[in-house]
Amino acid sequence: MRKTLALSLFAIYALSANEEISLDSVVVTDTLKSKIVNDISNENLKSADLAQALSEVSPSISLVRRSGIANDIIVRGQKKDNINILLDDAKIYGACPNRMDPPTSHVLSNNIQSVEVVEGPYDVENFGTLSAKVKVNTKKPKEGFNADVNVNYGSYGYSKYSATLSGGTKDIKALISASTESSEQYEDGDGNTLAQQLEKNSKDASRVYSDKYKDMDAYEKKSFMSKLYFNLNDKQEINLSYTANRSDDILYANTGMDAIYDDSDIYSFNYIANDLSKFSKKLKFNTYYSKVDHPMATTYRKNGAMEMTNHMKSKIKGAKLQNDMNFYKGTLTLGLDTSKRTWEGKYSNKSNPYLADSISKTDTKNKAAFIKYNKDINSLNIELASRYDKTDIKTDGNEQDNDYNSLSAYLLTTYKVNNSLNFFAGIGKSSRVPDARELYFKKSGKLIGTPNLDKTTNYEIDLGFEKTFTNFKIKTKFFYSTLKNYIAFNDSKTINKFENVDAKIYGFDVSGYYYATDEIYFDYAVAYQRGKKDEALDGQSDTDLAEIPPLKTTLAFNYEEGKNRFRAALVAAKAWSNYDEDNAEQRLAGYGILNLKYENSYINNTVVTLGVDNVFDKTYATSNTYKDLTLLSSTSDEVMLLNEPGRYVYVNIKYSF
Repeated sequence: MRKTLALSLFAIYALSANEEISLDSVVVTDTLKSKIVNDISNENLKSADLAQALSEVSPSISLVRRSGIANDIIVRGQKKDNINILLDDAKIYGACPNRMDPPTSHVLSNNIQSVEVVEGPYDVENFGTLSAKVKVNTKKPKEGFNADVNVNYGSYGYSKYSATLSGGTKDIKALISASTESSEQYEDGDGNTLAQQLEKNSKDASRVYSDKYKDMDAYEKKSFMSKLYFNLNDKQEINLSYTANRSDDILYANTGMDAIYDDSDIYSFNYIANDLSKFSKKLKFNTYYSKVDHPMATTYRKNGAMEMTNHMKSKIKGAKLQNDMNFYKGTLTLGLDTSKRTWEGKYSNKSNPYLADSISKTDTKNKAAFIKYNKDINSLNIELASRYDKTDIKTDGNEQDNDYNSLSAYLLTTYKVNNSLNFFAGIGKSSRVPDARELYFKKSGKLIGTPNLDKTTNYEIDLGFEKTFTNFKIKTKFFYSTLKNYIAFNDSKTINKFENVDAKIYGFDVSGYYYATDEIYFDYAVAYQRGKKDEALDGQSDTDLAEIPPLKTTLAFNYEEGKNRFRAALVAAKAWSNYDEDNAEQRLAGYGILNLKYENSYINNTVVTLGVDNVFDKTYATSNTYKDLTLLSSTSDEVMLLNEPGRYVYVNIKYSF
């Protein structure tokens, strides 16, 4: 086995502002600013949940547990609209104000080719990249005929079936992918299902699941993806794609409502032209449209007789034109970007189809221009970029409209001292505007949003290095982020609960590997973040920033020989000693769990995978109880901690032809 095989596993923790991870081909294109990880669909075999997959392969990404599926992520202490998530150059926003359907839930892992993570404000091509960009690249059609079928079974009644067909000629290629999966409620290490966790922890008996529904499945999810690629000639191509996701009856035990269904559709069109003239090395135009339909209700709870419902809808359409050209021995990129995001919701019940707006129809329109220049000067690479945004937010409600203007910029440098030592440095500024929830959300007749919020601006510096010895490699990265007008939730208020406050987040990550023999190698990773407000929110005294995960580490043993692969990974996290107690966060105990995975390919065209997560059936939680989400009752101060799954055993069989 080549020593480069080890790099694929260690590269997932790599030092870089731009990080993309490969887990199938075991070959990684790795620079300090870019890391490519291919075929994540072949490694995340436990469920379709992309958030869970990302949290397991990067120490700086943490999981926000919402249910058995459709979970959220935190990247270096930043979450929600502070990170930007793209699906094949398209954008999609969840409709739920409680993050039941974050953007990562609208693409399934079996459709994903690779995931790119850009940490920091180092993106000018897309609207709203404040502190990180997560770009999901789905599978592409190939020439000839290719197909694969996956069958997956796991604990808690989990089953998943998926298939992908791809084929065509040099000029026309197509791909079709479909999947279906479902699961019963998972059990934590104490053997409690979602419904039982709610019964044990809720102070409000009306919020627990009714006898009729307390044993129902946790979710059912189906997906469909199709792509059509045309080569107009040797230099021009057109790509079309459509993705549909249909989820039904998703239980959210620590929220007062469950999702009756969650439907999303994503349409995209891309035109790419290469070498049109000396002024156009590469011209790219893309446009997209996505929509989400998300009704959530009390139907399955003991207080569900009236079926109180909050029916939310979200859609966005956008377009981008950018051109690359050679300029003074470097590459100059010029671009235009525009989008319109619409978000709306209404309350209803069984006797009244309309009670009030939860979010009055709100349009967020953005127009932007950007420029980027990349050049190599001997062993030094320099990338300089800037973007200007004009954003208008208009609501159909009685609250004020808003407009925002911002200028973003960054400078990235990498310096290659020799073949074994590299340095990295970046400094940047970026902004993001408040969303409709933070501005205009209403519940129980009160305006929870704050209509006059300022935009958030991030000033950040990143420094790091990587050093390779004969059989050992270390990468480390330090960052310091100053956030002006950070948008925080203030639970001490009765109205206008979102508030601007200056804050800071800083931290580091260290990762690497040790290659013991040609068959045995170890990888390790450590990540730490700390977040503080410059001053406490109005009426409060706690200056800890919410949802900042504690120290997290991974240490893994890997063995690969012939057609066998085995991995044993210890994942551990320190207790939450810094948390926002004024806004319902609490101390969480530290934990350590062991995950095992074995894979073989003895049967032609077939890969069999066996795995056990949380081998010792530990009871633990990774997500805190920040009151920013309605974590149980919409009328009380109660919150509920949701434990992670206990021991999970799974098997996957993949047949390719």
